[in-house]
Amino acid sequence: MPNLPDVVLWSIPAFVLLTVVEIVTVRLHPDEEQAGYDTKDAATSVTMGIGSLGFDFLWKIPVVAVYTLAYELTPLRVPVLWWTVPLVLLAQDFFYYWSHRGHHVIRTLWACHVVHHSSRRFNLTTALRQPWTSLTSWPFYLPLILLGVHPAVLAFCSSVNLVYQFGIHTERIGRLPRPVEFLFNTPSHHRVHHASQGGYLDRNFGGILIVWDRLFGSFAAETVRPVYGLTKNIETYNPLRVATHEYAAIARDVRAATTWRERAGRVFRGPGWSPDPLDPPAATAPAAAPLAPEATR
Repeated sequence: MPNLPDVVLWSIPAFVLLTVVEIVTVRLHPDEEQAGYDTKDAATSVTMGIGSLGFDFLWKIPVVAVYTLAYELTPLRVPVLWWTVPLVLLAQDFFYYWSHRGHHVIRTLWACHVVHHSSRRFNLTTALRQPWTSLTSWPFYLPLILLGVHPAVLAFCSSVNLVYQFGIHTERIGRLPRPVEFLFNTPSHHRVHHASQGGYLDRNFGGILIVWDRLFGSFAAETVRPVYGLTKNIETYNPLRVATHEYAAIARDVRAATTWRERAGRVFRGPGWSPDPLDPPAATAPAAAPLAPEATR
């Protein structure tokens, strides 16, 4: 068993300190063009984050079992060395890109991920607004296990990716130097990802690196001020409803569907898919038009 640190646990004091610093700067130097903080919204985000810790522990039990079985069956082994771990982190970030993209263009996956986009604010507490149904991500990383990556190493790299992304959920940092903006996911790039308008929809899926978006045609630069949230926002701060509202919407749409084709489409196609292109979209998610032409929201 590789002896790797729990980077999320060790980062909690930094999360708290940075959030306090951001709140203080917003209060002392407010910017009318920034969404800033709302007490109820921030409280909901923190509650979602705390809840996700408990639910993630439960979901990890079957995932660890599957990963362990796959690791034991594969003849391949990636040694845990000082130079292999960064390579695994690079590979994990690549598969994270596809997992993230998939969670935007397949409605059942979006029902999990929509939680993270449900805030109309964009600050460090938004990073904590995590889903309670995160069992949907594990298949995307199974190839790494089959290639011989130890499950503990994958967990470590996933944690590093998660900790990195905490810091890019802020409006208090503008554009960074051009080489950084070209290679890495930055606050500017991630503000675009959380926006709900026009050409910003379903863009910038990268975790640590933004080069995947540049390579696979999903990159958009920040040009106009983003409007955060969903194209049809939810009017609730109830954590349970935030966690489940899209699943409830899917169930309503499936019940109302008149054909099996429509039922399958409501579940497996884009979040705004409709059997008739003239029908209004049924989902609360941003559109996936650049990536899935039939999906509009």
